Amino acid sequence: MSSKEFDVNGTDYKIVITEQVISHVNNLKNLYNAAYEDPESFEDVSSEISTTINEIASTVEPEAEDSDLDGIIQEIIKAVDNKAEEIKKELEGKPAKKPKSKK
Repeated sequence: MSSKEFDVNGTDYKIVITEQVISHVNNLKNLYNAAYEDPESFEDVSSEISTTINEIASTVEPEAEDSDLDGIIQEIIKAVDNKAEEIKKELEGKPAKKPKSKK
């Protein structure tokens, strides 16, 4: 778990990046992709997108202003993507465990 502080429209926000936040962000990205690939499905997924955005925004301190929502979501997506990249690099940097030799 890590926290991220960022500024949107002059307001300082803070979020703790938990597994739940990561899950919501990944779900949101999948919903965006679905709407992008099939614009006719946008009406079907728009309420899910809105719900997911509100769930993500509810984890931010202080409470998110509606006018800041787009910027907040963009910052959180970047933070989650950066965290995923850090984890990937960390895993790639570790040598593979050697099997224990049996004697």
